Amino acid sequence: MEGFDVAIVGAGIAGASLAAELAPRMHVLLLEAEDAPGYHATGRSAAFWSESYGGPLVQPLTTASGPWLRAPPPRFGSRSFLSARGALHLGRDDDASGLADLQAAFAQSGVPLHPVDPATILSGLRPQWTRGLLEPSCADIDVARLHAAYLKAARISGAALWTSAAFLSAKRFADHWQIETRAGSVTAGLLVNAAGAWADHVAISAGLMPIGITPYRRTIAQLRITPPVEHDLPLIIDVSGGFYFKPEAGGRLWLSPHDETADTAGDVAAEEIDVATAIDRFQSVVDWQVAALEHRWAGLRSFAPDRLPVYGFDAREPRFFWCVGQGGYGIQTAPAAAQLCGHLISPDITAPPPGVLPVHFDPGRFA
Repeated sequence: MEGFDVAIVGAGIAGASLAAELAPRMHVLLLEAEDAPGYHATGRSAAFWSESYGGPLVQPLTTASGPWLRAPPPRFGSRSFLSARGALHLGRDDDASGLADLQAAFAQSGVPLHPVDPATILSGLRPQWTRGLLEPSCADIDVARLHAAYLKAARISGAALWTSAAFLSAKRFADHWQIETRAGSVTAGLLVNAAGAWADHVAISAGLMPIGITPYRRTIAQLRITPPVEHDLPLIIDVSGGFYFKPEAGGRLWLSPHDETADTAGDVAAEEIDVATAIDRFQSVVDWQVAALEHRWAGLRSFAPDRLPVYGFDAREPRFFWCVGQGGYGIQTAPAAAQLCGHLISPDITAPPPGVLPVHFDPGRFA
């Protein structure tokens, strides 16, 4: 039976980035339930890098990830994973306090949030949308290329990837775990739970207590707009959480009703009512014509009870490590999160990311 230093359950962005961080110094195995990594949350993301997204406690992870994403280390390629976009936080007169709260929450962080007249940025805006905050630093993330770069770097450094290898169970012995998967058995000194929506299932199947990771469905619709959407339009976010939309290649638009519907771990699909709600809200914002609904999909975003990520060793089992609960921030925070988790697992491998306080994410808060 083959043995590893670390077995990571889940080869999405969380597991892949941590594997790339650890593999130069440790023998790492990535276990992926699907035929290929990134099928669920990672592969369905409309990801953007926004320092305000996720709130003030998540922001240091996002900010610390920015320099890495703009200028990745050589083993991850020489091209930036970010491209300029900007974001407009949009509101009506009744949303004035919400916009003020958003600006105040990041006043000491250095995150740029500037009051603007949204009509100067968004043509066709309906008259009730009178208030806006511009976040010029917001950027698009090339998610597929980032995920592939992490997987490649992990592989080049010696990590193994088992696909179609759903995690079944694990039993703890004195100095290792014996892990059963659909692809066979394996042993590892450390078991890392990076299973996203399946995180509590993995914990229970390893004989540990769950911490209440809940998956929520998020809907995206791809629309064709007449006339075509301007390519340099910023990401538009409703400050009250009712929608966001952003342009895509070919004059298309990606639109979400910003829904969070509790669901079960699995291969989720967009519901008709959620797509209809998104389009209805969109048409209340701008007078643009929807020529066609071209595509729709849904993905799962998984949250801990306090909606903060969970990074660290289990409070009762020192050979079980949590890397879960990233919600919608997992991709934009991946570089710093991987550095943080790598440092916690083996402090001699990497330094912790600047400005990030591990205590905010420690699993012990759920003990």
